[in-house]
Amino acid sequence: MHVEVIIVGAGAAGLMCAATAAARGKSTLVLDHANKAGKKILMSGGGKCNFTNYFIEPDNFLSSNPHFCKSALGRFTQWDFIALVERHGVVYHEKKHGQLFCGEDAKSKASARHILQLLLDECAQSGATIQLKTDIQAVKALEEGFSLSTSKGQYHCDSLVIATGGLSIPTLGASGFGYQLAEQFGLQVLPTRAALVPYYLNDKLRAEFESLSGVSVAAKVSCNDQSFVEDILFTHRGLSGPAVLQISSYWQLGDTVEVNLLPEIDLAQELKTLRESKGKSTFVSVLSQWLPKKLVQTFMQSFLPELAQKPLAECSNAHLMQVAEQFNRWLVKPPSTEGYRTAEVTLGGVCVDEVSSKSFESQRQPGLYFVGEVLDVTGWLGGFNFQWAWASGYCAGQSV
Repeated sequence: MHVEVIIVGAGAAGLMCAATAAARGKSTLVLDHANKAGKKILMSGGGKCNFTNYFIEPDNFLSSNPHFCKSALGRFTQWDFIALVERHGVVYHEKKHGQLFCGEDAKSKASARHILQLLLDECAQSGATIQLKTDIQAVKALEEGFSLSTSKGQYHCDSLVIATGGLSIPTLGASGFGYQLAEQFGLQVLPTRAALVPYYLNDKLRAEFESLSGVSVAAKVSCNDQSFVEDILFTHRGLSGPAVLQISSYWQLGDTVEVNLLPEIDLAQELKTLRESKGKSTFVSVLSQWLPKKLVQTFMQSFLPELAQKPLAECSNAHLMQVAEQFNRWLVKPPSTEGYRTAEVTLGGVCVDEVSSKSFESQRQPGLYFVGEVLDVTGWLGGFNFQWAWASGYCAGQSV
């Protein structure tokens, strides 16, 4: 079977690319080994799909070449995708920080399946074909185009687009196929690791913090000259929540993460003032006006047990500084993250210097394109990775 364009991967970038290419009159076939298209779309944003962000900037993306993403993000913007969403009548709302989710609010019936259906409808209207349950067994470059041996027969195409994603969430079918194919054709693949992923705590802290599972507080989390002020969530394994997921993209094994549990308060100064006015109060009672009491009790017992029940009036400035340092600058050295099992994205991938920033065509193999997460471009939490998928898929679809 011969088609002009074959796209491997029926995820966000692949479907956007297929709809765009087919709309230009190209015969287009999407192949995917999964039994459903867009599985990762369906589970994103807690099932509500954080499909883009009002505030898309190149600074919201990590890559070995930070300039690479600029062209595509400028050619297909968040406003372009929002217009598409509105054209299909999908209701959406801004949650916070420009993050756009399906539905009028968190309780609305509108969900991620509406975004997936939008993409499937776009593909159907433009004439793109989606074929699932198809394993790619071998890919070979011909004098003109490519031949693909699959579990459902032999295919030939003029242009081949790799939209296979990264290694995140293998239970949804993630694999390293895209990286293997890139290496087959001589492209450099940069080391990969899990990103936007929760941390484990060491065994001692995990045992001591077990009772905090489910507790969430706003905090400033910092590592390697990058900081995020967002919620953190204590889990039975360690730490999660938006601020933790964000900083995980900047963290390397062995790094220390700094957590400020009271980012709006100079706790040392506040405690000195309270010592004068509420000298009989304990640290637990004082700190519980800003933080959950369970959290304060756990922290005091774990890190400063000798001060837990001591009245402020009996504490020296050094004692106050100790407590302030613990809550304003809690230093955590995670032994690891939860890995690809729960990571939202994969950091690293096909080196972008090997690919055109305008067309997404390989510099080494004419007719071979790479889009979406398989490339070494990783967005922040908050709709940025979806916008990268839409933009890169669209640009490649305009070029194949």
